[in-house]
Amino acid sequence: MSYNPEIHQRRSIRLRGYDYSQPGFYFVTVCTSGRSCSLGDVAEEQVCLSEVGELISVCWQDLPIHYQHIELDEFVVMPNHMHGIINIVDNRRGTASRAPTRREQFGRPVAGSLPSIIRSFKSASTRRINVMRHTPGNPIWQPNYYEHVIRTENELSQVRRYIQENPTKWSEDIYNPANVSTGNR
Repeated sequence: MSYNPEIHQRRSIRLRGYDYSQPGFYFVTVCTSGRSCSLGDVAEEQVCLSEVGELISVCWQDLPIHYQHIELDEFVVMPNHMHGIINIVDNRRGTASRAPTRREQFGRPVAGSLPSIIRSFKSASTRRINVMRHTPGNPIWQPNYYEHVIRTENELSQVRRYIQENPTKWSEDIYNPANVSTGNR
């Protein structure tokens, strides 16, 4: 079946009309496919990453190598999801120029925008994990991700604290599979 924009429309969860290539802090949550706890475990309020989780951490930390206009802030890899803060800075390779202001549309990514960065992270990490596991084409991530534009210093502090405390609150976490049967979800 060929693509028909009248019937094949993905509903975006992005902030309508917002330029996701503009400088600022962005809070991102990416979940594993089927919420599989393949990235590690939490023991005594500490995350113990699996080999896959370690690879995810490395891929995340490598993002500024590929996107020199970003800085990484707090992040945590949890058993079946990860949280991170990306700061898109107004400095691309030493010049004060921004990514293009053309709006992101499905099938028409804007280079250097948050959706392009996350798409690249998910693609690269999936490829590396599947090579490591010898499982070509196996999905690692859910198709989408959650993002939130951080607008104030106070909000940035709150998100940082949330990320730092996430392992200590795993027993209450909505992504914890143990909470599905207990009704905590």
